[in-house]
This record gives sequence, structure tokens and C-alpha cells, in this order.
Amino acid sequence: MKREQHGLLLSSIGIGTYLGNADEATDRNYTNAIVRAVQLGVTVIDSAANYRFQRSERSIGEALQTLKREELVICTKGGYLPFDGAPPRNVREYVNEAFVKPGIASFNDIVGGSHCMTPAYLQNQLEQSLRNMGIECVDVYYIHNPESQLQFIPEPEFYDRVRLAFERLEQNRAQGKLKYYGVATWNGFRSEEDSGHHHSLTRMFEIARAIGGERHGFRFIQLPYNLAMPEATALKNETLAGESLTVVEAAMRLGVTVIASASLLQGRIPPREAIEFAGSTDGITTALIGMSRVEHVEENLGADLHG
Repeated sequence: MKREQHGLLLSSIGIGTYLGNADEATDRNYTNAIVRAVQLGVTVIDSAANYRFQRSERSIGEALQTLKREELVICTKGGYLPFDGAPPRNVREYVNEAFVKPGIASFNDIVGGSHCMTPAYLQNQLEQSLRNMGIECVDVYYIHNPESQLQFIPEPEFYDRVRLAFERLEQNRAQGKLKYYGVATWNGFRSEEDSGHHHSLTRMFEIARAIGGERHGFRFIQLPYNLAMPEATALKNETLAGESLTVVEAAMRLGVTVIASASLLQGRIPPREAIEFAGSTDGITTALIGMSRVEHVEENLGADLHG
């Protein structure tokens, strides 16, 4: 089953590329799994710069050599510092050589030793992702777990950083390097409003609208949603026009597409139950399932996407 959102055709199930060893065998398995998933109807392919030390994006690039790019929705993320193919012997030295010395980011820009969302850093990561996948434009570019910053900086500064990041992403959108952008989170949209860990979809939407007008590109969010993590539709932690809403309710009213991650909770939820749960939820467009082998693809998908 496919749904059109913002001019993109999104399959109800997408392939995720998070887990797996950082080796050539896993690279090949992911490439083959992506090709098979597309053959079975998947259009949404999800990755991130730091997944398997950039190797997942490169596996996508290999798969795209035999696929029709225009029929796919390629999504990736930037925020965490990615290693290059394998962990370095000295992490600080690697960060210094790869990011600090070239002027991409300072050590003060990096929170918790691992996360950065300054405009210059996101620019570098977007361009790196485009190279990794061999494409000129990514369909959806997410800031990866921005709530990581809330542990280290005050909330007003956090939203200032969001604004600066959105400004740069809008510039890249105008240049044709991305179609839409958003945030991919773990806890940010699943926490209570007053918890200190929550960030607001409605506030982010207003920031994007102030920057880009009504045609701004902030149109996607990603968050965990499964039988064990139902907060997206169970917790009213958003306020819109004075009304308390769940994040999915708020997204539907704002015209923001919701992508569900961790649909199988890393294998702890049976695929059939997970797919049915996410697929039956109004407001969830695509459920991501990590599939690193052709056998996983055929087991999880079968004929589900041909409708």
C-alpha cells in the first residue's frame, strides 16, 4: 500500500538500515535486501550518516545503481558524529582531524562528545550523505535526535539552534539538495511537556513557517511507535490553538507526515503484529523495519505492499 504525501509516494512499510556489522559481507547483504525490498513494493529507504559508520548509506548507493531513483523516497539523517567505515583508534584525534581542523565544528559545538547540529556541520553531513549514496538530492533530511542537546543546553538556546539549522536546510532546499526536512527522534516527542526532555512539534513548525513561509520544508517527523512504545498516539504532549493533542494528532492538523521507527522493537515484536499495529493507526504513513538480508525482506513483506 502506498500513500502520496507532499508529492512523494510512500510505501506503508519502509526499509531501515541501522543494525549490522561494519563489514563487507553486511554491506552486500544490505544492498541485496534493499533491491529486493523495492522489487516487493517498498519505496521508502531510511538511513543516517552514523549507521554502520557511513556504510549503510554506501550500501544504499550500491543498490541505487540498479534501481530507478525517481520512484524512491530516500531519507537520511545528520547530527551524530559518524566514523568512516570503522571506529578510529583515537576518537578525539579523529574528531579533531575530520571536523575541528577543517572548521566544520568546534569542540564546543559538540554536545555530549557525540552530537552537533550547527549549520556548518549539517551542511557537511548533508553533502557527505549525498556523496555516499551517489545522488544529487535527498527526499527527506532529518536532524537526528536533536533532543540529545537538551541534556546540555537551556531550552531557549536549543530552539535558537533549531532555528539556525532550519535556516540552513531551507537554503539547501532552495538549491535542490533536499526536498523536505524534519527531525528524527527517540525521546523528544514521547516525553511529557514538562519533563525537560520534550521538544515541541508545534513550536518547531512555527519556527519553520517563520523562516520559509507557508511553503516551508519542515514536513516530516520520525519517532518510535510500536506495541510497547505507543506514546505517539497515547500521550497528549502537544498544544495547538489551546488544545492538548498527541504528536500524531498535531502532525495531522499541521500537514506533517509521521514515520514510525523501531516498529519491531529490534526483533522483540513479531513482524505481523507490528505491521498490523502501525498500519492500522490513522496518521502513521510508513512503518520502518530494519531488514539487512533478503530473507528478512521476504519474511517481513511477502505480498503486503502490492495493494
